[in-house]
Amino acid sequence: MACRITDFVIDCADPRLLADFWCEVLGYVEIDQEDGYVEIGPPGTGSGGPQPTLVFGPSAEPKREKLRLHLDVSPTDRDQDAELQRLLDAGARKIDIGQTGAETWHVLADPEGNEFCLLRRRVEAVQSN
Repeated sequence: MACRITDFVIDCADPRLLADFWCEVLGYVEIDQEDGYVEIGPPGTGSGGPQPTLVFGPSAEPKREKLRLHLDVSPTDRDQDAELQRLLDAGARKIDIGQTGAETWHVLADPEGNEFCLLRRRVEAVQSN
């Protein structure tokens, strides 16, 4: 028997702002909202489905340094340059965490400064039932 990752919980100042941003980035929808927490995931699956959900929880504690865990995202229906522009238009920003310039990925931050990477490789979109 083994465990399965079901949720990623992200402490943040504005759960609604980040939930809306990540819904735009990932094509997710709101699954639940309770006591200031907002859970998002793939349409039609809900919590405990085949893909982990993201849960944004309110925290007054500010982000202090580079995250030890970050998300990588890959384009599904466009090339990396077009996806980069879409993410920037949605509210992401480019950040420098010591890249050399030779990387095949872009290091970005969400509206609260949480790092994530946009990879070059296109992947298939996961279809919900």
